[in-house]
Amino acid sequence: MADGFIIAASATLMVPIITLVLGLIIGYLAQRSGFCSIGGMRDLMMFKHTRLFFGYLTLIGGALIGYTIFWLIIPSAFPNFYWAGTQGFTAIPGAPSGLMVGSYIILAVIGGFGMGLIGVLLGGCPLRQIVMSSEGGRNSLFFVIGLIFGAIVFHAFTMGLVQAIMP
Repeated sequence: MADGFIIAASATLMVPIITLVLGLIIGYLAQRSGFCSIGGMRDLMMFKHTRLFFGYLTLIGGALIGYTIFWLIIPSAFPNFYWAGTQGFTAIPGAPSGLMVGSYIILAVIGGFGMGLIGVLLGGCPLRQIVMSSEGGRNSLFFVIGLIFGAIVFHAFTMGLVQAIMP
């Protein structure tokens, strides 16, 4: 059965392979360029340097284009990709916890602020910390382990509290 431009069965194999290849390319480029989103904001605000900031905008634009391409290839893999644009701030079907879009935005702002604060204190965004840990940085390795552990703790223990507070 055709679903988009390719058969759904082959898309389930192609999408992870394409994602892995693109992840390796982005990781290589991030390592070679010294990319850091927090560093890009810092350089723009303090020194008026735009090199890292334009890399940040390119990463966001590339992600939007990439998701759109994947959505065109196999729309059933991303059924809610444009949900907020077409349905407004209603509950997203199939989303974890069944929260409203506004709740996800609030959680994203809180999480983004916390991640930004930690990134400033550590001297780099999470992507930069992953790159630095792969280069042998011990402090960055502890950050990545803490990031993974924090995600596990949040989903195991804190998610129920979030669901109770933000219906």
